[in-house]
Amino acid sequence: MRRAVFVAGAVLVGLTAVGFAEIADQAQTFYYSILKVSPWLPLLLTPVGFTLLAFATARWFPAAAGSGIPQVIAARKSSDRAHRLSLLGWQTTVAKIVMTALALVVGASVGREGPTVQVGASVMFAVANFAGLGRQNGLVLAGSAAGIAAAFNAPIAGILFAIEELAKAFAGRINDIVIGSVVISGAISWAILGNYDYFGEVTARIVEGRDWAAVPACAIFGGIFGGLFSLGLVTLSRKPPPFIAIVRNRPLVFAAICGFIVAILSIATSGYASGNGYIETRGALVYGQAIPWWYGFAKFITTLLSSASGIPGGLFSPSLAVGAGIGSMLTPIFTFTDPRAVMLLMTVGYFAGVVQAPLTAVVIVMEMTSDKNMVIPLMATALFAASISRLINREPLYHALARGYFASVFRVRGTPDVPTAPANS
Repeated sequence: MRRAVFVAGAVLVGLTAVGFAEIADQAQTFYYSILKVSPWLPLLLTPVGFTLLAFATARWFPAAAGSGIPQVIAARKSSDRAHRLSLLGWQTTVAKIVMTALALVVGASVGREGPTVQVGASVMFAVANFAGLGRQNGLVLAGSAAGIAAAFNAPIAGILFAIEELAKAFAGRINDIVIGSVVISGAISWAILGNYDYFGEVTARIVEGRDWAAVPACAIFGGIFGGLFSLGLVTLSRKPPPFIAIVRNRPLVFAAICGFIVAILSIATSGYASGNGYIETRGALVYGQAIPWWYGFAKFITTLLSSASGIPGGLFSPSLAVGAGIGSMLTPIFTFTDPRAVMLLMTVGYFAGVVQAPLTAVVIVMEMTSDKNMVIPLMATALFAASISRLINREPLYHALARGYFASVFRVRGTPDVPTAPANS
């Protein structure tokens, strides 16, 4: 009975992740169609959309804010069933999917991969509750890993993410339910979408000794910018400076300001600064297409503001896009190196700097690109970048933001007054 329920949960995670991916893709396509109708429409649509989403999130679905990974970490640390239910309940799951899609519709710089972690954990948690099973901690962890695996078609990355980021420990062996859920959920995604590479096959490689000069450069820049993003998001979410706190204490006004700035950058960049950045990243890593010099910085700002505004949405895909954009800026310096290799190194370096999970960063990029030629350079870049990031922001981003969802802090909102949204990702 226990095995059957577990298998059913893993199947549901896979199906939900695939459906979520399709909804998110259609939502982003809809935003681009809006830009074609009127390139100035985001000046109204994005601020109003951010405001309404921030209101709905804070008023009715506070646990749906951000990517959802901090909520999963907080749920695993909690022994209070009611608290866990408030973070992983079915209402939160539905709201997460719908409002992340709506965030893409209004032009936010968010992704659906991070939210799939919370959705996967919520599905497995619901199955465990329905069947009256124990070991909910393990099932929540398994559901999170399955979400990553199905979202990126990256099963090994799902397992490593569960160990490195969510569990922060290795207990002697990888739990059977984690591997099992990843296999089943990944197989569902594979059966429906095919054995695809998230970005496509990348054939970049470090060929000569001088090419290795790109490794420390990407590690330094990736670690610094990733650390600054992490520090900036934690600061805006938890301890904003006084001049920002005045506005931050009025969450709807803050969300509207964030949306307005995102709209301006989206219009100025013909929509590049909005969305998950998948198209630009794929073009750069697979085909070596040049990215405008301003893309990395614009995407950095819109992702930071979208994440800090209190609306649902994830960081994974936009962060990979920021890394590729910054890497494109370095390609004129390393003219002797394949530009795809430089952008790939920076993508890993920046992502490792943001989440401070170097092994996950390396494996997730390797699985998304089917690139086995860059293992050692990618690992070196990720490790150095994560170390540099820790000098800027000592506590990993998701764990710092999870403090806003601990049982002693988080309360289910239901009063007419809209409070400040909890720290989100």
